[in-house]
Amino acid sequence: MKSKTGVLLGRLMRNIIRSPDTIITVAITPIMMMLLFVYVFGGAIETGTDNYVNYLLPGILLITIASAVAYTSLRLFTDIKSGLMARFISMPIKRSSVLWAHVLTSLISNALTVGVVILVALLMGFRSNADIVDWLAVVGILGLFTLALTWLAVIPGLTAGSMEGATAYSYPLIFLPFISSAFVPTETMPKIVRAFAENQPVTSIVNSIRSLLYEGTVGNGIWTALAWCVGIIVIAYLIASKVFKRQLG
Repeated sequence: MKSKTGVLLGRLMRNIIRSPDTIITVAITPIMMMLLFVYVFGGAIETGTDNYVNYLLPGILLITIASAVAYTSLRLFTDIKSGLMARFISMPIKRSSVLWAHVLTSLISNALTVGVVILVALLMGFRSNADIVDWLAVVGILGLFTLALTWLAVIPGLTAGSMEGATAYSYPLIFLPFISSAFVPTETMPKIVRAFAENQPVTSIVNSIRSLLYEGTVGNGIWTALAWCVGIIVIAYLIASKVFKRQLG
């Protein structure tokens, strides 16, 4: 399975290497948002931090991932409509290898895009006191978040009837960080909005990353963040696997 998955992964990565504009295009929107919020709105937003980009970056990274996973749906949709997926499953390879190749491609391409966004944030003044262990924890959380959204992306990629339908699901995911602690503290929100913000996955994930980057410690909130990520991965994986079996026989 590993060798077959590697071959399929190589095919997808070659497509990305030949079209690096995919990574650049995905990075542009969160970078523009970061520039807008830091240099236009940042002076009017009170977060208790000296540099607003430090407060903002964790949420921007999640938006970057939410934007990028739409390409997983698009690649799956394209493979199915072109007949390539049917050809793959007729070959002597484990069928799950096909899906895992798309998921691993998402992990690698997202890592590259997130790296680009962090480089821009450094140019804008982002600084962190985190040590290597803290950064590894941040990478782990971002990786789990990417896996969670990617397996969600697999479902519309397999079931959509059009290209627009395959990618439309990403818009609510991109919007979700706006109703969280990603841009402003939840304490400033009206009660109903605050209740939602404090009990949705993005807030716990953002708070955990922010604590690792600037405080070097995390509280019990990290367990909530991990529970959200792992829970979404398990549920989305089970649904995607069931849909894949039903769709392709």
